[in-house]
Amino acid sequence: MGSNENLLIRASWISTIGNSLLSAAKITIGFTAGSFAVLSDGIDSATDVVISIVMIFTAKIINRPPSKKYAFGYEKAEGIAAKVLSIIIFYAGLQMLISSFRGLFATETKELPTNIAIYVTVFSIIGKLLLATYQYRQGKKINSSLLKANAINMRNDVIISAGVLVGLTFTFVFKVPVLDTITGLIISLFILRSSIKIFLDSSVGLMDGVKDIEIYHTIFNAVQKVPGAGHPHRVRSRMIGNLYMIALDIEVDPHITVIQGHEIAEAVEKSIKDSVKDVYDIIVHVEPAGKSQVGEKFGVDEHMLE
Repeated sequence: MGSNENLLIRASWISTIGNSLLSAAKITIGFTAGSFAVLSDGIDSATDVVISIVMIFTAKIINRPPSKKYAFGYEKAEGIAAKVLSIIIFYAGLQMLISSFRGLFATETKELPTNIAIYVTVFSIIGKLLLATYQYRQGKKINSSLLKANAINMRNDVIISAGVLVGLTFTFVFKVPVLDTITGLIISLFILRSSIKIFLDSSVGLMDGVKDIEIYHTIFNAVQKVPGAGHPHRVRSRMIGNLYMIALDIEVDPHITVIQGHEIAEAVEKSIKDSVKDVYDIIVHVEPAGKSQVGEKFGVDEHMLE
């Protein structure tokens, strides 16, 4: 097991334990203090526990070496894991939304939450900030998109907990218990929005797309720097984990030798690697000038970027 995988798993376990403690505290206090907002925040933290556990299993999968069946490796397991997580988070958010609406229109008299709800929320904000900072630093250290994404997710949780704190404060100031339920309703909407964003982001990689189409401008500019490389076309880029897999066609003088054409292709590959970070592999197909086919189905040409 590599050092990066060890660090990823260790960071994930710390996240799991930390979020488990925070979630248990908020759910327990949410019930006993009579605060639906704190209870909702606790359920949101419980989804973070699920995320961390899935990260641990995913880390073991994505670091496997390529096999005969999966020649490009197992990096895309991260996208599949993100899909599963988005569905789990969406379900939790939907259940919270339904419960919020039921609480909002319930006929029984609501009681004010007790003061301990504020204390556990402050504790949650501090704990989440520490966990998010740790996760992000470790993610940058090993360039892990999983850890960095989880850190951003926990930073969003800090905002949610801060919203709970504001809602509780207004609830106590104005003596209106329904404000606590409204805060829970708003939190559920944030969770649903987060799940949809995770689902859509993971779809890009699974459909062999790229999140930043500026990568194509960078590739064309890199090819233009290489003498003898002309008409870059049918450029394809896709993500394998957080790495770029790039393929493209170029045209060269039809009268040069095979060795010269190969040297130009290698120069194109080096120029792209110097311009694009996190490259998995580059495939350069060499064609004689003027012989490229018209109307080729796949890939991006320069005129498409105009």
